[in-house]
Amino acid sequence: MTPAIQHLISRIQNHRCHSHPIFMHWAQVDPEPEVIGALFHQIQKFCAATRPGGNFPAALDLLGMSEQSGLMQEIVESEEDHGPELAMMAGHIINRAAETQIHPELQDQAAIEKWLKSCSDRLLGNLPGYDPASGLTVQARAAIAVFERRQRTDRDSTFRNMGSALALEMISNRHLIPGEKLCLVDSGLYRATLDEPEMHYLLEHWGEIGAEQMHEKNAIEAVQHLLTEESARQITQGADEFLDSLTGLWDVLDASLLRSGYTDDRLAA
Repeated sequence: MTPAIQHLISRIQNHRCHSHPIFMHWAQVDPEPEVIGALFHQIQKFCAATRPGGNFPAALDLLGMSEQSGLMQEIVESEEDHGPELAMMAGHIINRAAETQIHPELQDQAAIEKWLKSCSDRLLGNLPGYDPASGLTVQARAAIAVFERRQRTDRDSTFRNMGSALALEMISNRHLIPGEKLCLVDSGLYRATLDEPEMHYLLEHWGEIGAEQMHEKNAIEAVQHLLTEESARQITQGADEFLDSLTGLWDVLDASLLRSGYTDDRLAA
């Protein structure tokens, strides 16, 4: 790897988002089913916004970056149709937490996602700027807005999109998926294992042969050949925009739903 890409990778790894304790706090607090529902609503809405490529791969191609376009398109195609599996996993975990069948039909994505939003509305609806229509916090909408920029095809936006893509894939591979495994599987709270059909979403993304590993490799390969003195500012800006916005979302969810890791006993002490 070139010194420039190594510097950018280090910048992402040293950002507070990379080691955010939200998933550790989830495992510590053992949240109620409704809290899990609110968390999953914000997370699944954010994840859904990161999957479509929009005009991003085509913009790379139009700007003469056909290799980068192909690498990004591979990621987009790999992420297609993951919404139902994420909803199934959410419903399965909530059933285990509740020790009853809140979601008897785990294939009913619409019903599960409606329940998740209702939890978010009840628990987060009083936050400033909360949008009742989407059920999204200000911070979730800010994180989603980073990926709405993929509709633009100008050179500046495309370089920023490359930076955001690299940061997304690194955070997904090194923080988000490992964090979900920590709180959903390793914690033992839900008696869940990766080989359960309901947990296929996590299995597919986890580990050295998981989808996120391939996505990170693609993103690094795509960005390292674009990092020049001319493009470095925009690429770095795009990475920072993603990292800062996701950190903001994690902070508000951690404080509002997980009490930043403090259990009732610790608060009482």
